Amino acid sequence: MGSNSIEIGEDADKKRKKQNLTIREMDIDDLAAVFHLGEKLFTARHVPNLYRTWDEYEVLTLFQSDPEFCLVAEVDDEIVGFALGTTIEKSHSAWKYGHLVWLGVEPALQRHGVAVKLFHQFRDLMLEDGVRMLLVDTEADNLPALHFFRRMGFGSPEEHIYLTLNLASQQRHIKEKNGRPQFRRINRNHD
Repeated sequence: MGSNSIEIGEDADKKRKKQNLTIREMDIDDLAAVFHLGEKLFTARHVPNLYRTWDEYEVLTLFQSDPEFCLVAEVDDEIVGFALGTTIEKSHSAWKYGHLVWLGVEPALQRHGVAVKLFHQFRDLMLEDGVRMLLVDTEADNLPALHFFRRMGFGSPEEHIYLTLNLASQQRHIKEKNGRPQFRRINRNHD
């Protein structure tokens, strides 16, 4: 894939040194590092309304289904970023869509070009695969992400509203009432 140099703060004196950044396809040995970096980035506290949840199954599912669209950024053999995506083909449509599902960079390296390099490599893979439109989604109030994606050429934002219903209080009520969950059986009469 590619190797570039980036400047990273080395110590409290703000001395800079160039380090080698490599973007490459993710492999199975990277799963834990990608998962733990995502855990740091995509927490409920930082992204409380995230409709897609970050968990080990999310990473594993994308890696199993589309490994060629799962990229990592490395500096000195340490994973410092990732891009995970997939393609979507709709029946009766000539278009193939790409979806950048997750893009994350170690906080200390944000605004150092890592996300740009990951995105450009991801976009190039999508082009090679015949994708005609690339999709991305983010929280409406995630201004840094919105700014980044606009800089990468995304436009035409569509408002998307989703609703949540937290069932925790109902679950507690059921457990308190019976000591264990009870579900009502629905009888359906077939006439």
